[in-house]
Amino acid sequence: MILEEMTTVEVEAALAKCRSVIVPLGVMEAHGPHLPLATDTIQAYDAARRAAQLVDVFVAPPVPYGYCRSLSGHPGTIAISAETVRSLTRDLLASLYSQGFRNLILYSGHASALQMAALEEAAEAVLPSCPEANVAVVLEYDVLRKRMAGIIETPGDMHAGEIETSRLLAIRPELVRRDRLPPASDRESARPILARDVKRYWPSSVLGDPRKSSEEKGRRLGQIVAEYLAELVQRMEQWQPH
Repeated sequence: MILEEMTTVEVEAALAKCRSVIVPLGVMEAHGPHLPLATDTIQAYDAARRAAQLVDVFVAPPVPYGYCRSLSGHPGTIAISAETVRSLTRDLLASLYSQGFRNLILYSGHASALQMAALEEAAEAVLPSCPEANVAVVLEYDVLRKRMAGIIETPGDMHAGEIETSRLLAIRPELVRRDRLPPASDRESARPILARDVKRYWPSSVLGDPRKSSEEKGRRLGQIVAEYLAELVQRMEQWQPH
C-alpha cells in the first residue's frame, strides 16, 4: 500500500486490517561518476515497495535528505544536520502513531553511522509517549552484509561499488552511466584527526568495485531486502510492546 497514492478514505479502511508502515530514508550524496545522487533513497524506496508485494504494509513517501559529512566536499551532496534528522524523525513517528500506525519501521539506504545513531536516538525518544508502538531501525547494508555471500565478489564493498551499482541496474538501469563505471577504489582517513577537506581523503566517493556489478546481482539483492522487511513486519505484528 503506497501511502502517497492512497486517498484518505482508503487509508482509513486499510488501517482496520494493517497498522504497519515502512518509512524509507535516503540522502543526496556523491556516488561516483556513474550513479545518481539519490541512489540511497531509490534503494530504500524500492525495498519497501517490494516488501509491500509480499505482505500487507503501508509504504510512506521516502525522506530524500540525510546527514552526510564524509562526502560533503563533492558537488551535489546536500545534507541536513543530525539535529534535523532527529527532529524530523520524532515528528514523523509521532504523527504516524497519532494516525493509528503501530508498527513503525525506519529503513535507511544511507549507511552513515551518525545518521543511524540520530534515527535510533529519535526513535527512543518517542517510545515513552507512544506506549503501543513497536519501532525498528534498519540499515539496508546491514541486512545485505549478512546475506550476500555467493552474490557479491568484492570484499569490503560498500559505497557506489558492486552492491549499489547492481541494485540500481535492477531498479533504474537508465540512471546508471555504464560508460563511466570507475575501477575499484578505496578511501583514506585522517582519523582520529577530523579533516576539513574530506574530499581530499575520498576523491572517488567509491568504496568497492562497480565493474563487477550486474542486473542479476541487483535482482537477487533486492529480493533479499524485500523478504527481510516482509518477515520483520510479520514479526512486529506479533510483538508485544515492552
